[in-house]
Amino acid sequence: MIERVRGLLRMAEDPSVTDAESQAFTAKAAELMTRHAIAEAEARAERGEEPESVTRLDFPVSGVGGHGKARVKALAGIAAAYGCQSAVRGNNSTNAERTLIIVGTASALDALRVLLPSISMQMEASAKFTAREHVTNLRELRNYDRSTLATERSRFYRSFVRAYGYAVAERIKEFRARLVEEREDEAESSGAESGEEAASARGAEVVLRTDIDRVREDFQRRFPELKPTKPERTHHRAGYRAGYARGRRAELGIGSSVGSGGTSALSERE
Repeated sequence: MIERVRGLLRMAEDPSVTDAESQAFTAKAAELMTRHAIAEAEARAERGEEPESVTRLDFPVSGVGGHGKARVKALAGIAAAYGCQSAVRGNNSTNAERTLIIVGTASALDALRVLLPSISMQMEASAKFTAREHVTNLRELRNYDRSTLATERSRFYRSFVRAYGYAVAERIKEFRARLVEEREDEAESSGAESGEEAASARGAEVVLRTDIDRVREDFQRRFPELKPTKPERTHHRAGYRAGYARGRRAELGIGSSVGSGGTSALSERE
């Protein structure tokens, strides 16, 4: 399964594919990882086994362009969608690299270890292209000087990245919930063994909820005096809307678009 996921991500990162194709490959990889995690939760519940271990992943986040805080916000939101909690080390306004410390179950971290690099690459590519297009349009409409355009691009870029991460996280949450519902529906319509299979599906849901509680307890034990991250002041309405739209655009690979079958709403005053 991991090899299938890596194959999909190699296709997603191929410069010859379109943006839509790249996002579709990544979405399919996320689907495989999520289905695998839920199937494993069901299997553990059926066998009466102890829940899987909670551990940590240290993920480096670039600070290039002064956009490190926005990248951390986006990636931490995606990690949270997998039931993880995050802390960050070295998260200042410089261009230096910082570390996102993610605490979660082993299967959740396996998924993030494979998916975050590809999602980051697509997020950056979309942000660069869209910010450049935004600045080009401004230059044609108004007589802005170079400094003003640079500031505008930076504000647009940061808001785009934060919104992209928010939309991807929203998509993952919806998809995980939908997979659990699918398992329950299959169990209810499976005939004579439906009672046993329904119990299995409910067991998986309970395990996933329990995992969130165990991750929260482990995180608090690791970081008992963690200071809250200061919210970033930069906000660009057009950048945020563009990032959110891009993050919601990919296909999930199960016959429906990301936005269908679930509610969605912009955050951060949008």
